[in-house]
Amino acid sequence: MARARQERAEITRQAILDGAAIAFDRTGFHGTSLTDVVGHAGVTKGALYFHFSSKEALAQTLMDEQFQVAEALPAIAEPGLQTAIDMTHRMAFGLRSNVRIRAGIRLVIEFGSFTDPDPSPYNAWIDTCHGILVPAQERGDVLPSVDAYDAATMLVGAFTGIQVTSHVRTHREDLHARVIDLWNFLLPGIVPAERISRFDPAGSPECRSDLGLSAPDSSPAAAG
Repeated sequence: MARARQERAEITRQAILDGAAIAFDRTGFHGTSLTDVVGHAGVTKGALYFHFSSKEALAQTLMDEQFQVAEALPAIAEPGLQTAIDMTHRMAFGLRSNVRIRAGIRLVIEFGSFTDPDPSPYNAWIDTCHGILVPAQERGDVLPSVDAYDAATMLVGAFTGIQVTSHVRTHREDLHARVIDLWNFLLPGIVPAERISRFDPAGSPECRSDLGLSAPDSSPAAAG
């Protein structure tokens, strides 16, 4: 009995998060009311307040969720530069297909752009990328002259700008192509010339298969 109640409670919590994601994705934090959330979620305000104390708590949960794309990293025996490339494509895919990721990213940008910006989501993403680039550099796949933290910071900033521009221009229809452009420009600046061909800006075959992406006809950086 208790287990059944817990399962129902979790189903309700997830419905609330889905409803909040739809609302935040459409109208942003300040344009969303709790009435909007319960309307999309199909629950009562009482149920919402049982799980979340405020609109801010809902927003924080969705912002925290945006990093789910990195949860598989510890399972990768030797994360490296291709891991970083694949991760950007997985995030791009999430932005195109998962409203909760879209809402989380929109909230991060909103909360990081106004009077009291919160840098912690960006710092967490930078730390994740830095943790991938360091072993890549230790193996010689990143030039020793490159500061791995600075490169991670640049990568996060570039991806953020690219996805926003893609959203405004094409509703993210071209996002994977723009991510490929990012890596085609970035790899020659941070990777020894003789190693560039090891990395595919379009994503590894496993990544493309997982996401259902077709490989482009040519990939300049990977072609050497």
